[in-house]
Amino acid sequence: MTGAPPGASGGEGRTVVVKLGSSSVTGPDGGLDPVAVEGLCGEVAALHGEGHSVVLVSSGAIAAGWAVIGGGPRPADLATLQAVSAIGQHRLMRLYDDALGARGLHVGQVLLAPLDFAHRQQYLHARQTLARLLELGVVPVVNENDATSDDEIRFGDNDRLAALVAHLVAADLLLLLTDTPGLFTADPRSDEQASLIEEVEAVDHELEAAAGGAGSEVGSGGMVSKLAAARIAAWSGVATVIAHAGRPGVLGAALRGETGVGTVFRARGRRLPARKLWIAFALAPAGVLHVDEGARRALVEAEASLLPAGVVRAEGGFGAEDAVEIAGPDGIVFAKGLVRHDSAALAALAGRRTGDLPEGTVHEVVHRDDLVVLV
Repeated sequence: MTGAPPGASGGEGRTVVVKLGSSSVTGPDGGLDPVAVEGLCGEVAALHGEGHSVVLVSSGAIAAGWAVIGGGPRPADLATLQAVSAIGQHRLMRLYDDALGARGLHVGQVLLAPLDFAHRQQYLHARQTLARLLELGVVPVVNENDATSDDEIRFGDNDRLAALVAHLVAADLLLLLTDTPGLFTADPRSDEQASLIEEVEAVDHELEAAAGGAGSEVGSGGMVSKLAAARIAAWSGVATVIAHAGRPGVLGAALRGETGVGTVFRARGRRLPARKLWIAFALAPAGVLHVDEGARRALVEAEASLLPAGVVRAEGGFGAEDAVEIAGPDGIVFAKGLVRHDSAALAALAGRRTGDLPEGTVHEVVHRDDLVVLV
């Protein structure tokens, strides 16, 4: 691929969200690596000098905190993860503040939680804060609010958060920096014939299955989480590049769309609203609703709400307002949404026409405002 990346506008300042994984900001001992951070901050300053805006989404707080108090294998229990993130977060920010401050740039810390995307008012506040920081020429450094929010830590890594932030700031590009040059046709560590995939039109199930598992020991992400992030960004209208953090000039090369910089994922033309992005990609499904062909067509083609009459059966024990997947007669999931009845109530309502529902019953199983069609 040559020229500006898909979705970017040429000739003017662009906004790029750069996600740095733990492996990109830590050294062999698991602690923070000032040299690596210095190099990346130098590239951020160079982009600023060209009139671009950069948002950093940085992992590393847990790794930094654990290296300070103990080191060794990464802890797995939630209480320890939250405690060490509180120890490491200010050290991580100090490193960015020193590196960017030496280049005349100011840094602003932004800690985000799931509700900042799920609720309209909090979403608007987060968007306003980030927009104002960028207007002031500040480099926002975003991280999950690990110390108090268990949901984010279970996300593992910050890939999905970075994709949601890219939507929040209407970025031109999401750059996911890691310890590999991009997505390969096979695992290059075990297959000498593996080659770099330079461009992906759409992330599908086959691609996700081939991506493998978790990445480095100090992080909890991997190529699977990066593909998930690229998919979220694509539905946000944002192009994505997965590239090696150690490649010299990687930020500028990715923004210019240079060939071979990494794996490029094209953006979709249609942009999902933030709340629907959260429903589609950030909420774990608590069950599956199987619907008939008529309901499937109504949801996909007519953008209708899902009614009890179209539900054939439900799987899983879910409560009202939980996220559920929706599958057609072929068993393939084609949509996701927030269900308005719990699993016990829905079992009694499934297949019944609206006129046959008990008085006072909510007519919609999943309202169209809470529904995302993923085909």
